[in-house]
Amino acid sequence: MIIVMKKDVSQKNLDHVVDIIEKKGLQAHVSKGTEKTIVGVIGDEARLEKEIILGLDFVEKVMPIQKPYKRVGREVHPDNTIVKVKGVEFGGNDIVMIAGPCSCESEEQMFTIATALKKMGVKVFRSSAYKPRTSPYAFQGLGVKGLKIIQKVGRELDLVTETEVMDPRNVEVVAKHVDMLRVGARNTQNFDLLKEVGKVDKPVILKNGVSTTVDEWLFAAEYIMNEGNNNVILCERGIRTFEPLTRNTLNLSVIPLVKSLTHLPVIVDPCHAAGKRGPIPALSKASIAVGADGLMIEVHNDPENALSDQAQQLRIPEFEKLYAELKLVAQAVGRKLV
Repeated sequence: MIIVMKKDVSQKNLDHVVDIIEKKGLQAHVSKGTEKTIVGVIGDEARLEKEIILGLDFVEKVMPIQKPYKRVGREVHPDNTIVKVKGVEFGGNDIVMIAGPCSCESEEQMFTIATALKKMGVKVFRSSAYKPRTSPYAFQGLGVKGLKIIQKVGRELDLVTETEVMDPRNVEVVAKHVDMLRVGARNTQNFDLLKEVGKVDKPVILKNGVSTTVDEWLFAAEYIMNEGNNNVILCERGIRTFEPLTRNTLNLSVIPLVKSLTHLPVIVDPCHAAGKRGPIPALSKASIAVGADGLMIEVHNDPENALSDQAQQLRIPEFEKLYAELKLVAQAVGRKLV
C-alpha cells in the first residue's frame, strides 16, 4: 500500500500515520520527494483499513502496490536514490568509473595499477580478495591478506575501495577493510549472504545472476534493503544465452527498463559480458548511451600473466584511451564521467 500525503504535511502528522501502521504490526517506509511525501506500507496490507487512512485530512490518496518488491520499486520511492560513499555519488548526473584488476595478486601489482588510475582521475578502485572459480584448482584469491592490501591502497592513495564478498561468515571482516561490498553473479540468490550484507552500513553492488530474471534480481535487492541497508547499486554484467562467441550477452535493454522500475542506481560491467578485451570499448560507450550510472572495468598492468580473467582485463594504456573517449560520450548525453 502507498499512502500519498498532502503537500507540506507536518512531521507530527507524518509520525501519526507511521504510528497507525506500526501498531498493526506493519512497517512504514517514508520517502520524502521534492514534490510529495510518500509512506509505503510493508507487510500484510489486509491488517490496515484503507478507509481509516483516507479519513485523515492530511492524506491525499491511498493506492495498492502493483509491484511485489515494495522497497526497491519506484512506486514507494519515486525519486532516484543517490548512493554516497566518501564524496562519490552513484545515481545522480555523474557517471562513476570503477576500475582495477580482477584479483588482488600482490601489493606491488595493486599499487602500480591504482597509482596509474589515480593519476587519470579514477576515484573508485576495484579488486577481489576472494574469487569464485569454476575450477577448485584455479586461483581463489588472497583472502584476508588481500583485503589488507586493498585497504592499504585505498588509504594511501585516497581511493574508494570495493571488493567481492562470497560467504556470509566473511561479511564482517570484508566490511572492515573496504568502502563498498560486491555480491557477484554466482551469489545473486544466496539469500543468507544477501541478508548479511543488508545488516552492514556499507554500499552494496549487486550483480545480476547469469540466468536471473529482472524480478529475481530486484527481489535480491529487496532482501538487502529489507535488512535495513538502502545503499544498493545494481550492476548488469551480462546473461547466459545460446551464443558461444561472447562469454555472456550484455543485456543493454535492461538498463532503461530496470531504471523505470526501481529508484536504485544501475551500473554496467562490460568485461564479464565480453570475456575478452575487443568488445569492451563499444559496450562501455553503449552502456553510457542507454543510461548507465556507472561502469566497472577491469584493468591490469600485465594481463597476460594475471592470475584470473587474463583475456578481459584492459592494459593501462588501453584503459586510459578508453576513459578519455567515454568522457566525451558522457558529455554528449548531458552527463559527466568521474
